[in-house]
Amino acid sequence: MKILHLSDLHIGKIVLEQSMLEDQKYMLNQIIQKIKEEKIELVLISGDIYDRSVPPSDAVTCLNNFIKVLIKDLNLKVCMIAGNHDSKERLGFGSEIFADDGLYISANYSGTIDKIELEDEFGKLNVYMLPYIKPIEVKEYFEENEINSYNDAIRLVIQKEDINTKERNIILSHQFVTAGNEEPERSDSETLVLGGTENVDISCYKDFDYVALGHIHGPQRIGRDTARYSGTILKYSFSEVNQNKCLTILNFKEKGNLEINTSITIKPLRDMRVIKGPIEELTNEEVYRNTNREDYIRAIITNEEQVYDAIGQIKKIYPNTLRLDIDNSKLKLSQDIQMSDLDDIKKKNEVELFNEFYKYQNNQEMNEVQLDIIKQVVKEAKKEAK
Repeated sequence: MKILHLSDLHIGKIVLEQSMLEDQKYMLNQIIQKIKEEKIELVLISGDIYDRSVPPSDAVTCLNNFIKVLIKDLNLKVCMIAGNHDSKERLGFGSEIFADDGLYISANYSGTIDKIELEDEFGKLNVYMLPYIKPIEVKEYFEENEINSYNDAIRLVIQKEDINTKERNIILSHQFVTAGNEEPERSDSETLVLGGTENVDISCYKDFDYVALGHIHGPQRIGRDTARYSGTILKYSFSEVNQNKCLTILNFKEKGNLEINTSITIKPLRDMRVIKGPIEELTNEEVYRNTNREDYIRAIITNEEQVYDAIGQIKKIYPNTLRLDIDNSKLKLSQDIQMSDLDDIKKKNEVELFNEFYKYQNNQEMNEVQLDIIKQVVKEAKKEAK
């Protein structure tokens, strides 16, 4: 069976006040074309379908149109779970009705993991769908067990299932899955709890031939090749600019024969990039001529002197500039001063402190003549203060 693993669509997402919906529609249409080319039979979507629990109407329409093509036009099966960004009630509405058409949605854990049994020329393929859950939700069904972590919760939930390891088994899961001390590469667009309390070890999923993970935005394996985060279809923060977004396609033949292809990429309508340098360089046609000026841009200006209307100059070239930062020696000195120890500042006299301020403003220290002038000014000021 040919399978496409997607996750973290985040339909309706807004990045720095910029709606990503047009870009998402474009990518979903490109994915449909790849599904046709690759002759995909089953689509897995591992959570965070929407970006917020109450998605805007145009985001709902976008998902509806995508699913309609998969189910009605291409006659595919689609398995979808809720992520931490999704409203379980909204996403799960009508799921029993949709199942008759081949759309299987698991939004709530109700004591057992929803399982879909599919058939192909190699026999039965079991797809387990485990939506995002918290330990408190699991305790309701395991009152006799001690559950102190997400790892405890997921391990118990899976252990309760009667999994036939002689058959082919896939699980969809939307958790922060790690492998011992190995953690996945993260970005600042993901919502995670610090301190490791959300961690679920990959060993919990040992009975599954493939673990279709969501939650982390960078496509990557975790622990073993057959446990993967598919990642987002688009870059959703500037911390993701170096990530290579790709499609995760499985060719699952008989038990033990699973091929995984992550080499297929889709060019987005607009990329997300960081450009850095003096304003004169960034606005030079020789520099930007062969680039997509419609890309989402974070511009970092390195000029030492103040730049007039920097954002206006940059946006004239790159209209979709989302962020502008300054990075020069003055800023670095300011950061150094802010990070310095307060007690150390208290030990310095007025002349030393003024010299640091002068260096911050002019990127050089005062000469001897200037120091003498400041010393005299400080001396006279102290006399007047008395």
